[in-house]
Amino acid sequence: MTLDPMVWEQIRAGRAPDAEVVERIARSELAVLGSAGAADAGARLSASVLGAGPLERLTEDPAVTDIAVNGDGRVWVDRGAGMEQVAVSLGSVAVRRAMAVRLAALAGRRLDDTAAYVDAVLPTGVRLHAILPPLVSGGPHVTLRVPARVPLSFEDLVAAGSVPVGWGPVLRGLVERRVSFLVSGGTGAGKTTLLGALLGLADQRERILVVEDVRELAVEHPHVVHLEGRSPNVEGVGEVTMVTLLRQALRMRPDRIVVGEVRGAEVRELLSALNTGHEGGAGTIHANAASDVVARIEALGALAGMSLPAVHAQVLSALAVVVQVRRHGRERTVESIGVVLGDPGGRPRVVPVLHRVRGEGGNLAGSEGSGGSEGSGSGGIGGSAEGDPAGWLALRQAARERLMALVGAEVVP
Repeated sequence: MTLDPMVWEQIRAGRAPDAEVVERIARSELAVLGSAGAADAGARLSASVLGAGPLERLTEDPAVTDIAVNGDGRVWVDRGAGMEQVAVSLGSVAVRRAMAVRLAALAGRRLDDTAAYVDAVLPTGVRLHAILPPLVSGGPHVTLRVPARVPLSFEDLVAAGSVPVGWGPVLRGLVERRVSFLVSGGTGAGKTTLLGALLGLADQRERILVVEDVRELAVEHPHVVHLEGRSPNVEGVGEVTMVTLLRQALRMRPDRIVVGEVRGAEVRELLSALNTGHEGGAGTIHANAASDVVARIEALGALAGMSLPAVHAQVLSALAVVVQVRRHGRERTVESIGVVLGDPGGRPRVVPVLHRVRGEGGNLAGSEGSGGSEGSGSGGIGGSAEGDPAGWLALRQAARERLMALVGAEVVP
């Protein structure tokens, strides 16, 4: 196989030639390999110089959600039940480094000794994170998050049992009545999937502005505008932060402003936007329980230079509902729906109205419960069934009535 020297130079540098070059190389081998062999060679060559090489077939497996390459060259995948090692050979450290550099280049980013890590999205939609030694031990570490081939709709989630029976009207009401909400949960719990499905229920005449550090949120809606942040270059210039993007989004005539993941000082701009007439805003946030969300926002507000009283006032005015999701083995489920209320001291609290509990046989059922894990977490719900049963029940009833008023639907435990 003969390649133009310039093409070889591109490949060695981790830059992929265009698809036409790859196709021409494959056709040139037709006489030797035959049509079937040439097609197979073309696919393998394309994967090697335009895609993820030996990892390409894993990204095409519909069951795979995550792929991790460790410094020792071992490859792990998650098919929904946790990480498992797979038999894939990626070659030497130098070969694996070249693959990581090439993937970064495909995403339009630079990866080398002066820019030793990258977080980006490949043209296929796969999210890439790569980091080089000496920041990690051994060889390069590469992590790929594989998106669903087709974004799941809200109806898909209901049919799959991810949304408890009877909770559908409540979640639909959040979107249809333009209630501001956050989806919280741990890594891989399905926050982005649920948020995308809910936004797909928005009125098709609405203009949705989605702001993300790295594009990940997929929304089946005719009028979605994605804004994506940018890291600084090796000279330390050119950075576009989430704060900047949110300010730009406010000038782009949004009907809804959505932050793919609230994890930094952009919380100030988001809360301000939701407090200035931009109803129906939403986002995701990392929290192990709904009761931890307020504490998480307090910490992020501190990064933005906000005082605690300012954070509390903004949250109480801007945020109405928190939807908690959790992963149970292969299942990703909506675990609770809570309302943001203020306590007598003016601190916001997430009071669970609907909480999913495991019943006998491991089944899940919707229930208001009598406290549960959401009622006693740090960050507080405001008392407990044990310490102040009367006050607790009154608080839960107030939250239930508030949720019914927000979504315009009966909330049945």
